[in-house]
Amino acid sequence: MLRITLKKNEDKRIKSGHPWVFSNEIATLEGARDSGAGADLFDAGGGFVGRGFYNPHSLIAFRLLSRQRDDLDSAGFYEQRLLAALAHRRTMYPALQTFRAVYGESDFLPGLVVDKYGDYLSIQILSAGMEQRRDLLLEALHRVFDPRGVIARNDVGVRTLEGLPESVEVLSGEIPDLVEMEENGLRFLIDLRSGQKTGGFLDQKTNHLLLRGICEGRAVLDCFCYAGSWAVHAAAFGAASCLGIDISARAVAQAARNAELNGLAGRAAFEECDAFDRLRSLNHEGRRFGVIVMDPPAFVKSRKNIAEATKGYLTVNRRALELLEPGGYLITCSCSFHMGREAFRDMLVQAARLARREVRLVSVHSQAPDHPVLLAFPEAEYLKCVVVQAVE
Repeated sequence: MLRITLKKNEDKRIKSGHPWVFSNEIATLEGARDSGAGADLFDAGGGFVGRGFYNPHSLIAFRLLSRQRDDLDSAGFYEQRLLAALAHRRTMYPALQTFRAVYGESDFLPGLVVDKYGDYLSIQILSAGMEQRRDLLLEALHRVFDPRGVIARNDVGVRTLEGLPESVEVLSGEIPDLVEMEENGLRFLIDLRSGQKTGGFLDQKTNHLLLRGICEGRAVLDCFCYAGSWAVHAAAFGAASCLGIDISARAVAQAARNAELNGLAGRAAFEECDAFDRLRSLNHEGRRFGVIVMDPPAFVKSRKNIAEATKGYLTVNRRALELLEPGGYLITCSCSFHMGREAFRDMLVQAARLARREVRLVSVHSQAPDHPVLLAFPEAEYLKCVVVQAVE
């Protein structure tokens, strides 16, 4: 077991509940320094802090798993963590069959994401320590969930920061071309092999319900619609019409199929187009909407491109506000962690000014509760969902 000793006064954050140690906070290393090695962490005075994984190739040099001397190379350890994570979800979703079952550090399994789509699991292994224990994880996953198939959607750039390759791999069983999931009583077909993220977006399930009441009898525009979740919900909640737009032909086809699956094809149409351009052309056509949903992919990939990304958010939100009818609602989202809540709100203030609209804040929301956030680990909270109304 590698022994890591922190520099003096560098233990305050991790002792307060944060699970990471950065490489510049370490004073000494004693033992094998292999990527993903198990390690014990000590403060400058020699006091035991916790046990976790070490990675010499990452800025996040140590990820905490336990404040006890647990056996990190035992399938039983991971089984107990998975059971605890599942029990937490079951308090919120007693009967739901599709949800995020493990959310990394928030479930004390750093670098592991597990999404449950009915009888199938789609996972992401994002840290070297978890990658080294993949077989143990798979054994524990089968004990807890008894899935028909497990797929690893490790095609994410963050793995390169851990010195890991990107790949998509079926780890066990079989993964069908499309898997059906249910959300808020609606049915959706999900592509676990090549869909975005782990196949679907499970973090907006609560926010989709914000459409209920405000969209009834109104025209709804769903920008960056992907598989059509917002549009299908709007149609189900009584919207007069729904238009979903996305640059991906594959996504548009899937969205149309999901509308048809729910018997809503007559009220939901989808277009393959660039959302930036289409927002402008809709304005030139004189189109107006009672509700507009803005749920783009993450524009901000890192701190260094915040300014450029903010311009993107500003442009699409200004154009959306220009398209709102008097009294209409904009539900606008950002899944970029580096776009903070205050910065996002400031951007909306500027967008409203440029659109020459008087705007009222209705409500502010975050990710669904199966994406929990440790109080001392704000990095786990990434989703902003803001509802505003264009005042008549």
